[in-house]
Amino acid sequence: MSTKPSIVFAHGLWADGSCFSKVIGPLQADGYECIASQHGLDSLEGDVASVTRCIARASGPVLLVGHSYGGTLITHAGTDDRVRGLVYIAALGPDENETSQGQQEKYPPTPVFGHIEIAEGRIWLLKSGVQCFAGDLSAEEQQLVWATAMVPVPDLFVQKVEGIAWRTKPSWAIVSKNDQTVQPQLERDSAERMGATTFELDSSHVPMLSQPKNVLDIIRQAAGSL
Repeated sequence: MSTKPSIVFAHGLWADGSCFSKVIGPLQADGYECIASQHGLDSLEGDVASVTRCIARASGPVLLVGHSYGGTLITHAGTDDRVRGLVYIAALGPDENETSQGQQEKYPPTPVFGHIEIAEGRIWLLKSGVQCFAGDLSAEEQQLVWATAMVPVPDLFVQKVEGIAWRTKPSWAIVSKNDQTVQPQLERDSAERMGATTFELDSSHVPMLSQPKNVLDIIRQAAGSL
C-alpha cells in the first residue's frame, strides 16, 4: 500500500474543483490519491461538511489544500483527526474569533469587488471582473474560469463554525503578490500568524492555474514532509 498521503482540495468563490486541474494530474502521476470537494457555497457549515466527507473517503492520512475561501474551509475541516497538514493558496485563514468577512475587513477592499452583482440570491462575478481574478491567464482560460464559476450566497462570509486546524497542525502558504481578489498583505499576515512555511509568487489570485509548476513543487514539499 502507498505511504503517500491523500490530497483533498477545497475551492473558493467563483471557482469549482476544476481550478485544481493543472496540479491534480501530475500529483496523480506521482502516486498521490487526489479528491476535489465540489461544495455549493450555500452555507459555511455545508461547505465544511462537503470537505469533511471527502476526507472520510480518502484512503490514507490527508493533506488539505485550500484556495481563497477554501482556506476557511480547510481551517475548520482540518481539525479532523485524519488531517496531517494544510496548504493555503492565496487563501483566507480565520482565527477562532473571526469570520471570513471579519478577516477581510481588516484590509482595504480589492478591485474585484467593483465587478460583482447580487442577483437571484447570489453574488455573481461579472465578466469584467475576471481580469481581477485571473489576469495572468490567457483570454481563453479567463473565459473558462468565468464559465465554471460557483456562485456564493450573499451572507457566506459572515457565517461561523468552530475549529481552527492551523493552531495545531503544520501549514504551508502561497502568497500571490499580484492578487486583486484577496489582499496579498492579508495572505502574508495570515501565513505569519499560522507559523506557515510561506512562499511568494508573482501571480494573480489563481497561481495553481497560472504557475502550476511552482504550486506543485510546494504541495509536493508539504506532502513529502508528512
